[in-house]
Amino acid sequence: MSQSKLTEETRKLQFTGGSTYILSLPKRWITQNQLKKGSMIKLREEEGGLLSIIPSDTTIQEQRQDEATIRVALKDSPDSVIRKAVSTYLVGYNMIHIKAESQKQLSTKQRHDVKDFSRYMLVGTEIVTDTPQELTLQVLLSYPELSVQSALRRMSIIAASMHRDAMTALEGLDHQQAKEVITTDNEVDRFNLYIVRQLKTAIQNPRIIKEIGLQNARDCLGYRLVTKSVERSADHAANIAENVLSLKRRLEPEAIERLEKMSTVAISMFETAVEALFRQDYALAESIVEKTKEVILIEKEAVVSSQKMDIEEAPYLRLIIESIRRTAEYASDIAEIVLNLTVESILT
Repeated sequence: MSQSKLTEETRKLQFTGGSTYILSLPKRWITQNQLKKGSMIKLREEEGGLLSIIPSDTTIQEQRQDEATIRVALKDSPDSVIRKAVSTYLVGYNMIHIKAESQKQLSTKQRHDVKDFSRYMLVGTEIVTDTPQELTLQVLLSYPELSVQSALRRMSIIAASMHRDAMTALEGLDHQQAKEVITTDNEVDRFNLYIVRQLKTAIQNPRIIKEIGLQNARDCLGYRLVTKSVERSADHAANIAENVLSLKRRLEPEAIERLEKMSTVAISMFETAVEALFRQDYALAESIVEKTKEVILIEKEAVVSSQKMDIEEAPYLRLIIESIRRTAEYASDIAEIVLNLTVESILT
């Protein structure tokens, strides 16, 4: 029943047969959900002692709403088709049909780009139909197989590794390693899309919040914000790598030393903030927020060092400094979210 049609009723719990408790259900609710004697009803225990009563037809209806069809014209760009596919993936559809309009055919590029994107960017997705007229993508991964925490932990490990590799590439002016960092950013984006999909589905259907590994709806918002910060941190690691590619010669040892010092603090903050989230540790998160001041001081030293550089290299160095600072700021953002999620632990 929709929330607007719900009315509050009080009913007495009956005891029968010496061991069974019985509660009668409103006739209006029975009629609206087309139930009758012998109909199957699911009971689900929710947080806070609540009990959900779910008509069996609800499951059938959810399955019917589980498929989406995208109509594609020949003039549609592959990027436009991909954006539509991503949108349907994010809102929770498990079967996505991409069909050519007016019984025509999808272009070769449309098919190729969509298949490529789904293989490399949509976690748990397989191509189950591939014809000139239609592509069908099916999401086969179920909620317990890869929880939000597991996906976020993998995403965070990759992002931290990208940052370290980018700094190593900077120190040795290793263009090949820098290119690998940029490519690895796709892995973080894959997990980002997957987590957003899980969280959006949970908000729309609170019954699956625990199935994705969270406790309540507030966790969904917190994890969404953390995921965005992790994704942006990975983007800044890729930005550092892109600036390495623009450098024509290695930086002076003094500049490298300043950057390494700043980077060590920033990435330590990032990893500790993520760990505070998984441990639900208020004190650990608070220590990260305090460290932001330390990064600002080191940044000033690095900026002074950049002013002594060749005018051609200085802009790239300053962009690298900014990306390291932003990584520390995102770590602080994550820590503040953990504070909000765990504040009850310090209340008396």
